[in-house]
Amino acid sequence: MKRTHYYGLALCGAIAALAIGSSMLERRSRVEAANVQAPQFEVDPFWPKPLPNHWVIGAVIGVAVDARDHVWIIHRPGSLEEKERYQTWNPPASACCTPAPPVLEFNAAGDLVNSWGGNDGDGFEWPSSNHGIDVDHKGNIWIGGNGRGRQPAALAHDESRMAAIGPVHDSTVLKFTQAGKFMMQIGKPNLSKGSNDTANLRLPAKTLVDPKANELYVADGYGNRRVIVYDADSGKYKRHWGAYGNKPDDTQLPPYNPADPPAKQFRTPVHCVQLASDGTLYVCDRTNDRIQAFKTDGTYLKEAFIEKNTLGDGAVFDIALSRDAKQKYLYVADGSNMKVHVLDRETLQVLTSFGDGGRQAGQFYAPHSIATDTKGNLYTTETYRGQRVQKFVFKGVGPVSKKDQGVAWPKGKS
Repeated sequence: MKRTHYYGLALCGAIAALAIGSSMLERRSRVEAANVQAPQFEVDPFWPKPLPNHWVIGAVIGVAVDARDHVWIIHRPGSLEEKERYQTWNPPASACCTPAPPVLEFNAAGDLVNSWGGNDGDGFEWPSSNHGIDVDHKGNIWIGGNGRGRQPAALAHDESRMAAIGPVHDSTVLKFTQAGKFMMQIGKPNLSKGSNDTANLRLPAKTLVDPKANELYVADGYGNRRVIVYDADSGKYKRHWGAYGNKPDDTQLPPYNPADPPAKQFRTPVHCVQLASDGTLYVCDRTNDRIQAFKTDGTYLKEAFIEKNTLGDGAVFDIALSRDAKQKYLYVADGSNMKVHVLDRETLQVLTSFGDGGRQAGQFYAPHSIATDTKGNLYTTETYRGQRVQKFVFKGVGPVSKKDQGVAWPKGKS
């Protein structure tokens, strides 16, 4: 009896010790989190304002912010369901709705101020599947595409398998004025010869222009496995590279396995490029769940993995820079885990994340693209059935209360 009583007391003591230890660890975790500083955001559920003309938008596949803090998005009208285009029937099937033009411009207040695109023109063919939009330092608009045929087709479940052989329609990038006037096309439809073809692209995902060198960087992309650089005025080829700065290789890689050593080549899609003011270029190797950083000449610097166990679509969809002078933070749109990660740009360590899966304001369904304005506000777009753009208001830098913040809902509102 005494022995049983002794063991009972010992067990109670062990449980109490564990509880105390757990409590201490939890308190220490909270203290450590509070010592981490990161940007804070709240969703603006009233931005943008309703569209005119019974317009609706499909999968929103790109976002950019110009020097006036006007927000540009590009979406896919062809992704809309038949019931979302009833007004276009002959005769109309109902009073609503009709697809909006693919390129939409909003002012800072959320008013729609400009719209265009979607048709072939003199000297160019419109992408069969729009992808990515950028506004350069001269105010020009750049777009790419990831459509294989003349008509858009559904994406594969594993998008790293999209690089199969065969001609593709969207092997170009297009340059326009802000009014939608065509300026230049790089590449020609159905002529891409792979990742070392310097004249043509292959399902390019995103572009950016370096204002210092006036060079166009292309994340190329869904069919190729490279970053390629052109003169932004003439379209003349400059240089290209693959993962780790190596010559790209189009050999089909096996499906991503987080337990395997890091792949020596990019997997498709090479989904984004983002250039910091110090000359560091960040590349989204989406289905490898990683970011690679380079000098602008292609010299490899470092890499980091984000949500490394993510399969299928991958975790690293797009990257934006904070607007402080040193661009201290990176924002990563994670379209599979339905959140935005906030990283320390120097270390590439995740400081915190926000968001959750869902349809309400501040939640996400496949956040695809991300951009910041001069005030530090964030804009995200959602692809597939997400079909929207959201604004997250910058609330300053503050202590991180927990690693995963959840929905960035305005404080004091429920």
